[in-house]
Amino acid sequence: MADLSRSTDGPSPDSQEGFNESLLPDFHREFISDADLKVFANALSAPEPSPSTDDLSAFHNGLTSPFFITAQNDWAPVHPSSKIGGKGKRRGDRKSGRRSTKRSSDETREGYLYTLLKWPMLAIVGAWVAGLGVGYLLTRLYISLYEHFIAWRGKRGELRKKLQSTTHYTDWVKAARELDTFLGNDKWKVEDAYAYYDSKTVRRVLDQIRKCRKKIEEEQRLLSTETGASQPSKSIEELKGLIEACVKNNFVGVENARLYGQTYYGTKNLVQQFIDEVERGVKILVDTKQIPMEEKRTLFKRLHTNYGRTALCLSGGASFAYYHFGVVKALLDADLLPEVITGTSGGALVAALVATRTNDELKALLVPALAGRIKACEDPFSVWFPRWWRTGARFDSLDWARKCSWFCRGSMTFREAYERTGRILNVSCVPADPHSPTILTNYLTSPDCVIWSAVLASAAVPGILNPVVLLTKNRDGTLEPYSFGHKWKDGSLRTDIPLKALNLHFNVNFSIVSQVNPHINLFFFSSRGSVGQPVTHRRGRGWRGGFLGSATEQYLKLDLNKWLKVLRHLELLPRPLGQDWSEIWLQKFSGTITVWPRTVFSDFWRILSDPDPKQLSKMLHIGQQSAFAILKFLGNRIKVERMIERGRRETRVGIRRGSIESIMSEDDMRSLLRGNDGISGTDTVTDDDSDGLASGDEFEVAMEKEELLGNKEGADEK
Repeated sequence: MADLSRSTDGPSPDSQEGFNESLLPDFHREFISDADLKVFANALSAPEPSPSTDDLSAFHNGLTSPFFITAQNDWAPVHPSSKIGGKGKRRGDRKSGRRSTKRSSDETREGYLYTLLKWPMLAIVGAWVAGLGVGYLLTRLYISLYEHFIAWRGKRGELRKKLQSTTHYTDWVKAARELDTFLGNDKWKVEDAYAYYDSKTVRRVLDQIRKCRKKIEEEQRLLSTETGASQPSKSIEELKGLIEACVKNNFVGVENARLYGQTYYGTKNLVQQFIDEVERGVKILVDTKQIPMEEKRTLFKRLHTNYGRTALCLSGGASFAYYHFGVVKALLDADLLPEVITGTSGGALVAALVATRTNDELKALLVPALAGRIKACEDPFSVWFPRWWRTGARFDSLDWARKCSWFCRGSMTFREAYERTGRILNVSCVPADPHSPTILTNYLTSPDCVIWSAVLASAAVPGILNPVVLLTKNRDGTLEPYSFGHKWKDGSLRTDIPLKALNLHFNVNFSIVSQVNPHINLFFFSSRGSVGQPVTHRRGRGWRGGFLGSATEQYLKLDLNKWLKVLRHLELLPRPLGQDWSEIWLQKFSGTITVWPRTVFSDFWRILSDPDPKQLSKMLHIGQQSAFAILKFLGNRIKVERMIERGRRETRVGIRRGSIESIMSEDDMRSLLRGNDGISGTDTVTDDDSDGLASGDEFEVAMEKEELLGNKEGADEK
């Protein structure tokens, strides 16, 4: 489905117009107002509401208790003066004050043996983890040298360089096909059998769908002169049953990443034919008039539930996050950018830019000249070091708010961004207290939350940026603190890739993760190849670095993970700032497809620096290259998903979203009005099963039935 004609491509990263700032839309425009910044500054300086405050709404009026003590920042707690409330305190009062502020004991960390063995065990395990880390680095160095001197020699090395030098997807596909032909991967595509999917079932279902489609097309030619709806034919019913049976997430393994990891471009011919035929079958069901509209609406609702949605997840990673621009550009140029986008920390800034701009605006912005707007780290050492010494944070929250607001088009909310572009932005934020759960801000969970405040909160790494207050927009356009003015910080500390929340809110079960976290990127290693990047050793049947090299790499990585879990479960790790830092290593960082742009060692030196246009051009190119390899896999997934979404849109015409008709079918409502639970399939409650309904309850049920009937009649009239 990816566009190979370049009709949707934006400017190339190395084109002259890409370095011209005057061509960027709204480049010199400042979206945020001084009034919004003032509200943010007041919210940051105000103390957080005390848990003992009776009226939490008083915070918004500035009526919080003046005696509530908070912290200046993560590193410098405020120590209350002994003269608060008077000239001095009596000795007894000071003692009672010390007793009241004494930190509560941790019951799980008490005991003589724990106190005696904690630090020795921590030292031993820490030394072992450090040794494993050194061994892992040496193993990766060996594999890199092995591939350089053995796998990438001669003709295949030349073809690989040609592949990596392309800037357009059309040229990349041409170079990838040449490399596949040279390596003999075309023979693998012709063979149906493969251990990672059920080829026999795919062949059988493909033949049946194809047979039904040809019958339906023949019937449509014979009945082309007739108009209006007709009774469903046997072929349509058969096709409907086949499509419902096979349009599921990873049906018999056809979406297994291994099917796209044996070649540089494409997959098994049988798999490609199956996906193309399924798309045609879904299109026939969308266009046919032989299925009643209500039945068709229910059908596509089920297909959408079973097939799920696709999301693009952008990880954190400080200045490494600018590689995401190249990944987004590749997806955008190929018209494969998912509607659901999530970002954390640095990835949240990129996701905010994507979600608040239209496609045409994005194509003009994703160029090297965008570096002129990336000024987060422009303060010299003489400015930021005194600030860090004074406040515990290298960057100033207000300064970052002004700079970040341009990427978010001012004080735009999540709901406003969704209404403008149709994209669903999600940003992970972690509460400053260690007990509350992480939230995923989006147009459903926090529709009026201001995007730039969520982006700042998601980037508030301790020592880099202090926790900030989220803001919400009122109906009159003014801002005020969100969630009682509580503070929030970096989402990467707990949930870098919020897959569970995305599945809960938006039925996402297929994810593309662009992973650039510097402490994680090194450990992403596919011993048997990844999507669009097969192993070239032994014609794709070998292991990267040989079996011994891959086995050593896998053992060391699993052993490192095991000992980190031991440190966490035995609670040997200290918890500075009350934060469990083990989640930085032990959470899930990958998705259905994971791309990791190839970073270089100099990126670590510039991890807190702004790129210039030349550096951003390089990052755009590397990000595009990492995404080119997955476009075929993603295109096969997206084209079926979009056809299902088209069926949902066309069958919802005249039905208000969120109304009873969009939730229940007509038969369900009729059964409900008759007094039977036709939705859940449970038996009607009788007097034998319960105490029955009171007269008031009966009246309310009757009124609800009448209201349902009235809503249905009103919708029919419309």
